[in-house]
Amino acid sequence: MKTNDTQLHSRMAVKIAEIDSICARARIMPVITIAREEDILPLADALAEGGLTVLEITLRSPHGLTAIRRLRAERPGLCVGAGTVLDRQMLAAAEEAGAQFIVTPGSTAELLQAGLESAVPMLPGTSSASDIMLGYGLGYRRFKLFPAEVCGGTAALKALGGPFGGVRFCPTGGVNPENLQRYMALPNVMCVGGTWMFDSQWVKNGDWGRIRQASAEALQLLD
Repeated sequence: MKTNDTQLHSRMAVKIAEIDSICARARIMPVITIAREEDILPLADALAEGGLTVLEITLRSPHGLTAIRRLRAERPGLCVGAGTVLDRQMLAAAEEAGAQFIVTPGSTAELLQAGLESAVPMLPGTSSASDIMLGYGLGYRRFKLFPAEVCGGTAALKALGGPFGGVRFCPTGGVNPENLQRYMALPNVMCVGGTWMFDSQWVKNGDWGRIRQASAEALQLLD
């Protein structure tokens, strides 16, 4: 193995270990799109008080990067990542904002390469065996399955476990209290992503107590 290959393998091993640690802490990862800046801190606090301390802040709204910056500065006990990262420029912006991990909805050669070069661990999105192979060839072994239920749900994950024995997933998209336990029972599932514990109307109404309760109840399903 060439020196550069050895260094790459070593860096990827570290990033895989970092993703494993983040997902083990999360178990359930809220996937958050911030509609109003004033919701950033109270929403994060309600989720954390319910036990959800690893947050994926999507870059689907203009408040995404602001949320990451504020949470990193004002809630240092949380683990805050950036989601819906679509290209190299968004990855760089998320890094600059202080994101501790990166999540993408899908995979492109450019984005996978940017993830290799980044110091921040990345969980690339996949919806097929071909996507997994694209990342696998570059050393990735941890992926986000999205949209999980549309892609085949637990049946798809069981099937993918055959050819990709060393690969593990964070399924997101359609995960809910009714199927949560089925997902988490699979050996190739590290954690799940979801939104059911903070209904958009609850956020709009500032019903932080209800969000705190829903977060705690979600985790209780895994005990």
